[in-house]
Amino acid sequence: MNRQDFDRERDLADFLRSRRERITPADVGLPAGPRRRTPGLRREEVAQLAYISTEYYTRLEQARAPHPSREVLAQLARALRLSDPERDHLHHLAGVPPTLPQGPSREVRPSIVQLLDRLPEAAAVVLSATYEVIAWNRLAAALMEDFSLLPRRARNLARRTFLAPREDGCPLYGVSDTEEFSRTMAQHLRATAARYPEDPEVRSLVAELRSGSPEFATLWATHEVATRPTLCKTFQHPTVGLVAVHCDVLDITDRDQRVFIYTAAPGSEEAMRLLSVIGTQRMDVPG
Repeated sequence: MNRQDFDRERDLADFLRSRRERITPADVGLPAGPRRRTPGLRREEVAQLAYISTEYYTRLEQARAPHPSREVLAQLARALRLSDPERDHLHHLAGVPPTLPQGPSREVRPSIVQLLDRLPEAAAVVLSATYEVIAWNRLAAALMEDFSLLPRRARNLARRTFLAPREDGCPLYGVSDTEEFSRTMAQHLRATAARYPEDPEVRSLVAELRSGSPEFATLWATHEVATRPTLCKTFQHPTVGLVAVHCDVLDITDRDQRVFIYTAAPGSEEAMRLLSVIGTQRMDVPG
């Protein structure tokens, strides 16, 4: 190893340590504990938050590890709550210059797919930055629809909401918060268009929505990008009727994706259990 490489690895180690020591356990939802001597987080806590081994992270702080991959750098940046300039600096120290993605990622991390499968009592979907459903579990297919039967174009919820009005006049999936959901989609898509200004799919989708939906065009013209979380909503299911759910959203920052998790609200537990049994069968359709 030449002197320049050695100095860069040492700088990387020092930078990681300095960022770790400025974060308190409370910042990331961890208990402080009675015998904490280390300022900030412990090494094993950063490793856990970044989904890497404690041994590897320790070697990084000791300037003894091989250069981390882009994925590891993204996970470290998220775990250490780095700002954009700090994240770029981390990449340069690691010898991996930051690159801007050309478009929203549609690749779902295997651990997220496993998470969906381990939520048997909750309906969960993963949405890309353009509101395309890119992963789902069995109960989500039962509550909403079997996305595996749809072409990719039809799995885009923005396109379905604004451009494909239903013949029965009901909103998509009979959701109760149609106006709020539409407003949120328009706000998120404006932010997405700003992050990926050269991506042809993003530009094409926005143009299609603006020309085909006066509602979307109006919402787009507001230039709003801030959103309020929807904590509860109701689905109108064709078989089990109204299903009230709590809605929680998990951000997958490095992939620019979000996991929507729907759990039964009080009074809808039986409906969700019934959906888990019948799956995607349509019991209201004659055989």
